[in-house]
Amino acid sequence: MKILFLTDNFPPESNAPATRTYEHCIEWVKKGAEVTVITCAPNFPKGELFPGYKNKWKQEEMMDGIRVIRVWSYITPNRGLLLRIVDYMSFCITAFLASLSVKTDVIVATSPQLFTALAGYLASVFKRTPWVMEVRDLWPESIKAVEAMKESVVLKILDRVVLFLYRKADRIVVVTDGFKERMTSCGIDGDKIRIVKNGVHLYKFEKRPKDNTLIEKLALQGKFIIGYIGTHGMAHNLSFILDAVKEVKNKEIHFLFIGEGAMKTRLLKKVESLGLKNVSMLNAIPKDLVPQFINIIDVALIPLRKSNTFKKVLPSKIFENAAMEKPILLGVEGEAKEVIEKYQAGLCFEPENQAEFLMQLERLHADKKHYQRLQKGCAELAVDFDRKLLADKMYTVLGELVHSSEKTKINVEVKVDG
Repeated sequence: MKILFLTDNFPPESNAPATRTYEHCIEWVKKGAEVTVITCAPNFPKGELFPGYKNKWKQEEMMDGIRVIRVWSYITPNRGLLLRIVDYMSFCITAFLASLSVKTDVIVATSPQLFTALAGYLASVFKRTPWVMEVRDLWPESIKAVEAMKESVVLKILDRVVLFLYRKADRIVVVTDGFKERMTSCGIDGDKIRIVKNGVHLYKFEKRPKDNTLIEKLALQGKFIIGYIGTHGMAHNLSFILDAVKEVKNKEIHFLFIGEGAMKTRLLKKVESLGLKNVSMLNAIPKDLVPQFINIIDVALIPLRKSNTFKKVLPSKIFENAAMEKPILLGVEGEAKEVIEKYQAGLCFEPENQAEFLMQLERLHADKKHYQRLQKGCAELAVDFDRKLLADKMYTVLGELVHSSEKTKINVEVKVDG
């Protein structure tokens, strides 16, 4: 099977979308598939070109058996929605043009930025090839949830575009049950929606003894480390976390934030203005170093803003940390909370509820017996969300679509000849 995958995030970028796509594609290559990924020059999250890459019309490389075509896009820092939309639209155009020369049996185009999905749709029309829209975030609902843009004509247009794409997709792959429920409530045919959740490659994230050398390097000896590794964006509301950290009196508890994002500069200023001595903030790290840093933390912090939209999400951070048996301190309601509580893999607090956050934090630190039970729950959770099994599930979805498409073509040809 020949698979063409359109995504604006791909390694060496290390965010969740890049990781999911890359790890799925690796598994598909192992199955004998010919996989081509069309993406842009790596620049996330700072909107700065990665060393060793050029932002030119077209450049190719092979990555673990995956053919990667990088196309030009307008690169801009993630500090304004309108410029980001220009970025997204430019990739939509160049990705579509590049797709025309790639032979494929099926096209996959991934959101949340729906202009990539639009490129997938256009490619499917011109190439007369079935396409799958992978939905990792409800866009533009998530824009509204973080108040990045007020209700406007632009948002109304985006709403109509996304509904158009849902209807035109031959299959839709979503990452949570809540996403499917939301789509069917909007009139989308549930029979063409498949759920392939996020997960983790277990062999990459294994429990191991703490790296004392790294702990000493960061001057965190004897600390109970609460770690956040990922994008410092509007959705994560780390500003609320810093306000709560100011109330933490236990000197053993230390917070470690690693990553970049639209809010990073403001957060650094806030740490300084609040005089927080129990917080360390590091720059983003390469994906292959993430397990090394998860290794030294005691608890994985995963917060989001309080919003009904986020009740439908299932953050990918959950699975990597769970695989290394790091109990989760979760500030997300809905489906994510249900998963954590089902497996007893951590403790949950209501988003933006400082008292509840501090209470659960103290419990994680003080109750050693319960902490160990949560570690066991993490291990059980990770096994059920093995990335290999999930990649196999999505591969089956693609294979069934290709088979169905080929069968339809044969029937049409028979009718024409008859």
